[in-house]
Amino acid sequence: MKLFGYLASASEQQAPSELSEATLLASPAELREIAGFMLHAADSMEHTGASFNHMHLSDMLRQFEKSPAFIVAVGESAQAG
Repeated sequence: MKLFGYLASASEQQAPSELSEATLLASPAELREIAGFMLHAADSMEHTGASFNHMHLSDMLRQFEKSPAFIVAVGESAQAG
C-alpha cells in the first residue's frame, strides 16, 4: 500500500506526491462511513478484477462532496494478486 496526496494550497500541482503519513480528522460516525466505503471498494476490486481502476468516497457518500477527495485506486501490489 502507498499513500498519495496533494497539498490544499498547491492548486497547480500536476501529480500527487507520495506521503509517508496521513491523518484523518473525523468523527466516529465519519470513520464508520469511511470504513464502510473501504470495505465496499475492496469487494468491488475483488469482483471486477482487472477492470477496477478507482473509486471516490464522495461518489458513494454524498455527504463527503465538500471534503477533501478520498480515492481508492488499484496499485501494483493489488494487481500482482
